[in-house]
Amino acid sequence: MLRAARLLRPRGLPGDRGCASAESPGTAGGREIQVRALEGPARGVTEILMNRPRARNALGNVFVSELQEALARLREDQQVRVLLFRSCVKGVFCAGADLKEREQMSAAEVGVFIQRLRGLMNEIAAFPAPTIAAMDGFALGGGLELALACDLRVAASTAVMGLIETTRGLLPGAGGTQRLPRCLGVALAKELIFTGRRLTGAQAHTLGLVNHAVGQNEEGNAAYHRALALAQEILPQAPIAVRLGKVAIDRGMEVDITSGMAIEGMCYAQNIPTQDRLEGMAAFREKRPPKFVGK
Repeated sequence: MLRAARLLRPRGLPGDRGCASAESPGTAGGREIQVRALEGPARGVTEILMNRPRARNALGNVFVSELQEALARLREDQQVRVLLFRSCVKGVFCAGADLKEREQMSAAEVGVFIQRLRGLMNEIAAFPAPTIAAMDGFALGGGLELALACDLRVAASTAVMGLIETTRGLLPGAGGTQRLPRCLGVALAKELIFTGRRLTGAQAHTLGLVNHAVGQNEEGNAAYHRALALAQEILPQAPIAVRLGKVAIDRGMEVDITSGMAIEGMCYAQNIPTQDRLEGMAAFREKRPPKFVGK
């Protein structure tokens, strides 16, 4: 299981590095989910690379299992300061459910699989470090639900996304009915789900569904590069404070503001005894950049 999520460590920035081929069984390249810890200026960023080209990164059994294994490994790794989801398949982020695989399941098996899928999205949402989805292509159905489970989303302006399940006789089942209204508001989320409407990255940015939309480049990875730049803005900040800030926001948004303030207070109290807090004050006093170590 740990072998399945082993880290591939390139020597520099991954900018134009492609993924290992998914056609090579028995190697890291044969896996549908690959994990890469970056070095150099991006040290602290770990990438989840989705690499199932023949099925456009559809959420099949193997794909889901490998992603769960990778998350279980990375959750305990304190060196992961930002987790970035990207695709190795040009023009596609994640095409959603694997309907061909789903057709072979019984009704009971479908129910069990959807529970697994919902659990996977919850694991992404609960990942302790900030998560970013780099959407350089189609993100439909479960693909958009995966992106919604991330903290931040960056899309190419020409990327296409939507919760299109109602056009297939389904409804979103991996968190879309809950996370989309929390992101956009109830009325707009209902409109998008009821109609199964597809949005471009530019339209999604206008609505607030994605944090940034960028013009696509010839390589088809403009959103990835913008997402990596965003990750590098997070890297210099105090990692414990960032993680606690995520907890305070996520948990606080689920309760009334009085309870949310109490959650914020508990998170703040946990940060007070940290070495990083003292370093931040010392750096301010000495007029120098802080050197946070995550302790």
